[in-house]
Amino acid sequence: MKHDKITPYNNQTAKKDQVEEMFDNIAPKYDFLNHLLSMGIDITWRRKAIKIIGKKNPKSILDVATGTGDFALEATSLNPDRIVGLDISEEMLNVGRKKIRHRKLENLIEMVKADSEALPFKDQSFDAITVGFGVRNFAHLEVGLGEMLRVLKPGGQVAIIEISQPSSFPIKQLYNIYFKRVLPAVGKLVSKDARAYTYLPESVTHFAQGQEFADILTKVGFKDASFTPLTLGTATLYVASK
Repeated sequence: MKHDKITPYNNQTAKKDQVEEMFDNIAPKYDFLNHLLSMGIDITWRRKAIKIIGKKNPKSILDVATGTGDFALEATSLNPDRIVGLDISEEMLNVGRKKIRHRKLENLIEMVKADSEALPFKDQSFDAITVGFGVRNFAHLEVGLGEMLRVLKPGGQVAIIEISQPSSFPIKQLYNIYFKRVLPAVGKLVSKDARAYTYLPESVTHFAQGQEFADILTKVGFKDASFTPLTLGTATLYVASK
């Protein structure tokens, strides 16, 4: 089954509409659950990605599927001139805007509500693009990746972090228990959205990972696509250039 057939609520509305509804629903508890369920490891993953793109000293950075802005906030360590966080969920963006105001970064980070498959920017607008746990939710993966390629400057880099499935024993077995049983139960209890944290493991199971996803990046037009497993293969960092 293709990943674009996996939707949050399994109803007849478009996937992107369901994704928007889901993230609007869980926005108030998203940061708490994200850090709790990942045991804070997601922070180190983002820092690793930022360190890689930082080698080219990007001055303009786009964070696609920014959610509450954690990746965009991490990117401030690179001292860029401009950061844009883009997401389809207004409620997630509102949480992010509060965090940005708290850190007095309104002049550096702009939060924009828009569709990742129709980025509202001119060609070659950004030196670097980041995506944290977001491409899996694209309704049309190659369209979204193609849009990222379009707005990236020649020589620019994209860094994508996505949840993945470990393959080695016993990590695979322990991961499956946690990911398919514990995580949905805790997510339902805290977020009050019964489907959101069931959709997560389902969407990961049906999403390309490793070399398969790197090949998709190449197919779309990116160059030098590579992937690095993180934390025993529970996530993967993909890096590619234009």
